[in-house]
Amino acid sequence: MKQKKIISLLLALALALSMLVGCGNNAAPDTQQPAEPNVAGNTVTDENTAAAQQLLVDLTGTYQELWPVILDKQYMQLWLDNCAALVGEENAQAAYDKLSSMVTGTVYGEEAVAAYANGGGAYDCSFTEGLSKLEFDGATSTIKGYDTEGKELFSHTYHYVGMEDIRGLYEYESDDADSGEFTYFCLAPDTNTTTYHIEFRYGSDLDALGQYDAGNYAYWLAAGISTDYDQAMIEKCVELFCTENLSE
Repeated sequence: MKQKKIISLLLALALALSMLVGCGNNAAPDTQQPAEPNVAGNTVTDENTAAAQQLLVDLTGTYQELWPVILDKQYMQLWLDNCAALVGEENAQAAYDKLSSMVTGTVYGEEAVAAYANGGGAYDCSFTEGLSKLEFDGATSTIKGYDTEGKELFSHTYHYVGMEDIRGLYEYESDDADSGEFTYFCLAPDTNTTTYHIEFRYGSDLDALGQYDAGNYAYWLAAGISTDYDQAMIEKCVELFCTENLSE
């Protein structure tokens, strides 16, 4: 792998930033049709309804932030080995540095829009609103959140309301009034057994959640990993991220 190739690669990665979020790039399947317009509070029934319910079932479990786990220094060699296999030993460190920087931003929303107005940028993939752990119970369509001390922040049942156009996220709305920034959850079709991590957004404004480079949630997409993760899951998750973003 010649040096000019990695330079071109990194430029391409930078240009792809608006679509590179979390630990994968899950666009909506070509066969998927947009959901019918939804009026807030109404349950939508379309060709994605069954899949939306199954996703909650498949997600059943508890999750923590992804990147502090898999970017821990103990996994550095794992990252370098995966990068080297795709771009060569001489380019592995540069590839890792670029990939990790693009998912470890520290600002989002209007602050990020202003900060990246002249180019560049990185996604904030952390949990926001004091959330530390996220729990799904697919049997009851319940999503719960806990803070760093284990105190429950919210607990609501949710219903499917449609599909997000850009990345094909499943959109859910709380059944409870006054759910604040946990009123809507937008979930990627990721699970512990398919992508070894999850990606999601949440907030009080569904329209704003559909934007990635503008509005209150710009440059933000939370990424999580099971609190019961093991070494195999870490290895597969790192391999997936490198393969999806460094392959020719």
